[in-house]
Formats: sequence, structure tokens, C-alpha cells
Amino acid sequence: IMVHSTLALSLLLIAVSSNLAMAIKKEKRAPQTLSRGWGDEITWVQTYEEGLYQAKKSNKPLMVIHHLEDCQYCQALKKAFAENEEIQEMAQNNFVMLNLMHETTDKNLSPDGQYVPRIMFIDPSLTVRADITGRYSNRLYTYEPQDMPICKSQLLSH
Repeated sequence: IMVHSTLALSLLLIAVSSNLAMAIKKEKRAPQTLSRGWGDEITWVQTYEEGLYQAKKSNKPLMVIHHLEDCQYCQALKKAFAENEEIQEMAQNNFVMLNLMHETTDKNLSPDGQYVPRIMFIDPSLTVRADITGRYSNRLYTYEPQDMPICKSQLLSH
């Protein structure tokens, strides 16, 4: 009986530890990344402050994407942005990237209001570029999925 219970205990421990290993592995494989669906291959910074620091340090402009989970326009733009390989590549190689689901205290990031989706650029001298706009006069920094060519040309020229 002693041997039997030792064996049962061993099997139990093995089962528990392998389940634990699987749970850990699963957690590792699918963490809630900073990309939030905008592109898992892109290296994202976590905060605006970190973004400014990295922009200055790397001499790359910072792209800030303001969005909300329950905004259908944000979802559509996110899908187009994430599926466009050229944009993903440019974002990864030429920019410091940040996407935010909350407003920052920097009022320069909302020159014409706090709407979403809103994409703004801050150059390495830490100047918010109010001149890089989309094609809507009422919401200067908003882009739609069909605006990807505009977005791409702006990315190339900055």
C-alpha cells in the first residue's frame, strides 16, 4: 500500500507540475502585448515619457496613436495598419512607436481636440508636429483605413 500511495503521489505531482508548466508556457506565449493589435512585430514603448526619451536617444520621430477599444473607427484603422506590411516595417525601423488608450497630460497632443483615432508625430527634437495631418479639416490627425497611402507617404517623408 505504501508503494502504491507513493506512486499515486508521484503521478499527482507530475500532473500538477506539467499543468503548471503548460499554464506558464501559455501565459508566456500570449501576453497582453503593448501592441494592442497594432502590430506584434513592432517594438512599442509603454509610456509617452519613455517615447520622448527613446525618440531623443535614437534620433527617430515618435508616433503616438490614440485609440479606444470600443471605437469602430479605431478598430478599422488598427486592422488596416496591422495588415499593411510596408507600414509595419516603417513603423518598426524608422519610428519610436506608442499607442495609448488614454490621454496624456501634453496638451500639444490634442491641438484640435481629444478624439480617436488620432495619430500624431513628435520629432527627435521633441517638437509635436502639428503640420503632419490627415485629410479631414475637422479632425486633423485622424486617418481612415483607406488613408493608408497618405499615412505611408507621410511616414516616408519624415
